[in-house]
Amino acid sequence: MPIRDNFTDADMDQWLNDKRVTEIECLVPDLTGVARGKILPRTKFTQDRGMRIPEAVLGMTVTGNYPTEDAAYDRAISSTDRDMILRADPTTITTVPWATDPTAQVIHDCYFSDGTLVDFAPRSVLRRVLRLYADRGWKPVVAPELEFYLTEQNIDPDLPLKAPVGRSGRAETSRQVYSIDAVNEFDPLFEDIYDYCDMMNLDVDTLIHETGAGQMGLNFQHGDALALADKVFYFKRTLREAALKHKMYATFMAKPMGGEPGSAMHVHQSVADAATCRNIFSDADGAPSTLFRHYIGGLQRYTPACMAIMAPYVNSYRRIVRHTAAPINVQWGMDNRTVGFRVPISGVQERRVENRIIGADANPYLAMAVTLACGYLGMIEQIEPTPMTVDSAYNHPQELPQGLPEALQLLRSEERLRDVLGERFIDVYAAIKELEHREFMTVISPWEREHLLLHV
Repeated sequence: MPIRDNFTDADMDQWLNDKRVTEIECLVPDLTGVARGKILPRTKFTQDRGMRIPEAVLGMTVTGNYPTEDAAYDRAISSTDRDMILRADPTTITTVPWATDPTAQVIHDCYFSDGTLVDFAPRSVLRRVLRLYADRGWKPVVAPELEFYLTEQNIDPDLPLKAPVGRSGRAETSRQVYSIDAVNEFDPLFEDIYDYCDMMNLDVDTLIHETGAGQMGLNFQHGDALALADKVFYFKRTLREAALKHKMYATFMAKPMGGEPGSAMHVHQSVADAATCRNIFSDADGAPSTLFRHYIGGLQRYTPACMAIMAPYVNSYRRIVRHTAAPINVQWGMDNRTVGFRVPISGVQERRVENRIIGADANPYLAMAVTLACGYLGMIEQIEPTPMTVDSAYNHPQELPQGLPEALQLLRSEERLRDVLGERFIDVYAAIKELEHREFMTVISPWEREHLLLHV
């Protein structure tokens, strides 16, 4: 469900008046998942104002730089630094619980001057994929599970991160997976998080302690892919703010600590018949359907080419390592957490597949778009999956790219993904990520200084 189900522009205005909102944060998710935009006083906020920001805001690296001398990027994003027109999605209007004065936040869609959606904006890419499903009478249903770390505040990026100190006055030094007491160490923080999420209608579900020291996981209720991407986008922002209030950092880096497991965004996914709401992954007799097999086959076939989106940073590939609670291949299996695509034991209507490859650092809109795109291509191309894996998939060969350059090469060369996700999006996204990798290569790591300085 959207944050404000079926809200119209008029409903949004009334809601703002009822809440006595004095300030509005107008947000645009960029390709890295960062919240960009403008802050307006309530009296200046109207839909017909036509608020604008430069088109290049969507074409920045996570460091705030722009690709230069990239012909494909230049064809997509004008060199004249033209504007996009922003329009608020009234179903995303919600409060900013940590603000001192009554403040609202609302996610905006980006339009060209001719009234068409900016095709390389993250919400537009996801909408494009969802239209493909709708054209066939299908409706995807997703449920994200998001992992993250709490850490001590660390203002020096050269120093390793440490687990934070909890109520006991001590930091974790051992792994406390599923420990209730370890979660209770941070009760004041999580009470604020649940209060904030309730105020924002984010509909979060289960909270658990994950494997790593200070690593937590939170589940969302299943629902519409765009609405859930909005909620994950909001939740990341909310968690970081709540952690700062309690003198901690919250991070969604895929691998923030050496020697600890990485953080994922597992996405459970199924597909319903839009007219009947029946799960098309099950036949009338309750058996797995042909479409279900083909969906898994599509995930296996196309996920390697999507890794630059599911694992978007150089740090992301530190997580994709054998025996570290992360998949290293595209195997699938029943109730098997070592595979890339796990099929949980469930009822006929709840039959689904869990993509365990996506990192917590992925842009939620693009992650939803690409995993659904892979399954869609599998169904329309009738791709058969490999035999089910019944043992540990960690014993199988590595099948995923092991670094960002390899992943970007696969992404650029996969024509079917260009058709489904949009050529201009692929061009802009790949150019941004290539620049980020070049920037990373200018940095000398502590490992290099430690092991190479006096030995080679």
